[in-house]
Amino acid sequence: MTSAEATPVLQLSGIGKEFGAIRALHDVDMQVFPGEVVGLMGDNGAGKSTLVKIIAGNFRPSHGEIRFAGSAVHFNRPVDARTVGIEVVYQDLALADNLTAAANVFLGRELKRKFGPFALLDHKAMAARALELFGELRSETRPDDLVKQMSGGQRQAVAIARTRLSNARLVMMDEPTAAISVRQVEQVLSLIHRLKEQGVAVMLISHRMPDVFAVCDRVIVMRRGEKRADKAIQATSPEEVTALITGAKEAA
Repeated sequence: MTSAEATPVLQLSGIGKEFGAIRALHDVDMQVFPGEVVGLMGDNGAGKSTLVKIIAGNFRPSHGEIRFAGSAVHFNRPVDARTVGIEVVYQDLALADNLTAAANVFLGRELKRKFGPFALLDHKAMAARALELFGELRSETRPDDLVKQMSGGQRQAVAIARTRLSNARLVMMDEPTAAISVRQVEQVLSLIHRLKEQGVAVMLISHRMPDVFAVCDRVIVMRRGEKRADKAIQATSPEEVTALITGAKEAA
C-alpha cells in the first residue's frame, strides 16, 4: 500500500506550543504512514523534543489537532498515547540493569497466574513471549540475559521488544544510536527495518546523518520551532539537510 492509498497513522495539523512568552512550536503539520520510517532532525532548541512530548502525551498542544489512525485524539498523559498505540524508546531506554531481558520487556505489565486468592508472576510465560518477540526482531538477545551484561544494540532490542508487547502502531526512537559502536549501530538499524517490515511506523529522532539516510523513507527538518522541510530521502542530500538544520538554507 502506498502513502497515497493509506490513512496516516499520525497526522498533525497546525500544532503549536507556547510556554508563557516562549513559542516552542509554530503551526507544525506532519503525517506518518504505516510501515514508514521518518527521520526528525534539527539542532538543539529546534522543537524536536517538544513535538515528541506532545505526540507522546507529556505535553498538551496550545493549539492544533492530532489525529491517530484517522480519528482525532486528545492526550492528557502518556498512558493515553500508549493506549492508542504510540510508544517511545527514550535515549536512556529506562531499563532495569539488575533484571533479565524478559523481566524488562514485561516491566509494569507482568503476566501472573492465580492460585486462589494469590497471584504469582508467570516467569515461564513471560520468557516464552519475550523469546517470540526477540525472534520477530531477529535479535540474538535471550530472555534470561541480564541487561547489565548487554551491549547497546541488545539493550535497544529489549526496549523495542517492549513496544511490540503492546502492538504499537507508531514507535518514536530518541537518538537510539548515540554512544554505541559501529557494529551495534547496524544492529539497531536492522531492528528499525524489522519494525518497518511489520507495518509499524517509526519516527527516528537523530543527529546522525548516516543513520537517517540509511534507514529513513523521509526526513523532516525542524528549526526554531518550525518545520522547514519534509522530503523523501531520495529527493534530498546530507548537504541540503545540514544547510536546513543550520539555517544556511531557509526551507525546502
